[in-house]
Amino acid sequence: MKFVGIIPARYASTRFPGKPLVDICGMSMIERVYRQVSKELDEVYVATDDQRIYDAVVAFGGKVVMTSTEHRSGTDRCYEAYCNVGSDADVVINIQGDEPFIDPSQIAEIKACFDDESAQIATLVRPFDASRGFEALFDPNVVKVVLANDDSAIYFSRAIVPYVRNYPWQQWLDNQQFYTHIGLYAYRADVLSKITELPQSSLELAESLEQLRWVQNGYKIKVGRSSCPTIGIDTPADLEEARKFCEQLND
Repeated sequence: MKFVGIIPARYASTRFPGKPLVDICGMSMIERVYRQVSKELDEVYVATDDQRIYDAVVAFGGKVVMTSTEHRSGTDRCYEAYCNVGSDADVVINIQGDEPFIDPSQIAEIKACFDDESAQIATLVRPFDASRGFEALFDPNVVKVVLANDDSAIYFSRAIVPYVRNYPWQQWLDNQQFYTHIGLYAYRADVLSKITELPQSSLELAESLEQLRWVQNGYKIKVGRSSCPTIGIDTPADLEEARKFCEQLND
């Protein structure tokens, strides 16, 4: 089975314009992502709608493709990029462009999900660390995932799921293993072409989670598990934390 990695990268971010090009210990964020995933994938492209990002990727020797400015999501941008480069890969991996320390083992884990022939889409979860406390679990930016016995996703939610009926909330972390979502996706190429045609669903609109569109339309999302720490950069404050983390790695 052949895999291609695509890293959607926009310059115009509401919360952090120009985010892909910020410097982290002497290397742009987009270059760090590209080099990390290239340790596990032979074919990787950055998909962008901005000439500055395009030029930056060319400058460090990466592969890059221009895509439309009109896409609703990274999934749509991935499909256009897959078509534009003429890839013959069986599976397209959608890699977050704002996680510069993504671990290659996470790419390997999501690839392994397709050992299950019934897997149409794949993603990753992380067991929630109870030491982080209930407040962290309650955070709506921390997306929770409920799994079936075959490690497929039943539901994704910003709310705490499952609700642990037989215990007060103060004891939930002691009596239930929760899973939180890692924003890495992979799709069989034929499935990717179909899901980009789907209209937004009621569950997606309610929770503002694109993956619920696929669940609601009956697609099977296989789930891999990873305990690797990652640092997503959404704000300038996150960037400072990433720089500190990078400095520690280099010590």
